[in-house]
Amino acid sequence: MMKLLARFVFWLTGWKVVGAWPKDLKKAVMIAIPHTSNWDLLYARSAFYIMDVPVRFTIKKEVMVGPLGWFIRGLGGISIDRKKIAGKRKQTYTEAMVEMLKEADELVVMVTPEGTRSYAKRWKSGFYHVAMGAEVPIVIGFLDYKKKEAGIGPLIVPNGNMDEQIEEMKTYGRQVTGKYPDQGIR
Repeated sequence: MMKLLARFVFWLTGWKVVGAWPKDLKKAVMIAIPHTSNWDLLYARSAFYIMDVPVRFTIKKEVMVGPLGWFIRGLGGISIDRKKIAGKRKQTYTEAMVEMLKEADELVVMVTPEGTRSYAKRWKSGFYHVAMGAEVPIVIGFLDYKKKEAGIGPLIVPNGNMDEQIEEMKTYGRQVTGKYPDQGIR
């Protein structure tokens, strides 16, 4: 049902899907770039339904209650419970995501590295640490509003050289146009 609805949204708005999900890839961190608008979730989620990418996204446990929680779960939301570790301290978001990926047989977690819809000079690096800790690749998912394309870009295997690899990802991201280009990757 959701795939059919997603195809209708793309047909109605003139968007198309480009690229393909890597065959046999069961676990990954997907970065969604650039993130400049609330509309990004509609187009990204639609594209991933069309491509049969089992993408999920994380959200604080406290938000996942009642009808809003049901709706968010239906879109692929996973609640993060930063439970205490051995009674000492709470897990970080990164630690919780690493644990989720390690325990799952199949899981693709979508993250927006800018951390905001506004221009961000520096990306948050948690997604990279999650991929390193869980020993999974990073896949670039993108939305190009100028071309009306949503798709899958390169797959990056984290090698520990975070700054260099993030710059590679940003270089790729500069080739696509967000809904609000002045808020995108520079």
